Amino acid sequence: MAHLRTHRTNTASCALGSDAGRKIDTSFLRSQVGYNARSAALHIIDVVVQRLAAHDLKVVEMSVLSLLAHNSGLTSRHVCAALNIMPPNLVGLVARLERRALIERRPHPSDGRAIGLYPTEAGMKLITEVEGVIEQAEVEAAPLLSTAERRTLIALLQKVYDKD
Repeated sequence: MAHLRTHRTNTASCALGSDAGRKIDTSFLRSQVGYNARSAALHIIDVVVQRLAAHDLKVVEMSVLSLLAHNSGLTSRHVCAALNIMPPNLVGLVARLERRALIERRPHPSDGRAIGLYPTEAGMKLITEVEGVIEQAEVEAAPLLSTAERRTLIALLQKVYDKD
């Protein structure tokens, strides 16, 4: 399978194989929201993954920790719904974050049957630092965007997936 390197034009170049250097027309793909959103996301996530590795965190672990830092006491069901995580996958995530003493489970204050998830002091310290790292990584991953363009892009993408 050839690795494609996209350019600002509507072509890509093959980097490997017998078609090395061949120009490939990507004009239709580049005219699609999904293709561009995914390409941008993959580029930014690559940078974010590198930065999170220094903190021994995966993107999904950072997302769970951030969500709990800003919404202390959520149940597993709330976390799954907010982050589109399957419940069986969240079990392992919660266990890893608990083992690292970044979150803890406590009885939910208003539903005696439910368990709330809470960031620990160490979890709060880490997520505060990591959120700053992520903000900087996103700026560095998209250096051609101004602050206003970045805000506009975020607002436009949210219009695509927000249900409200």
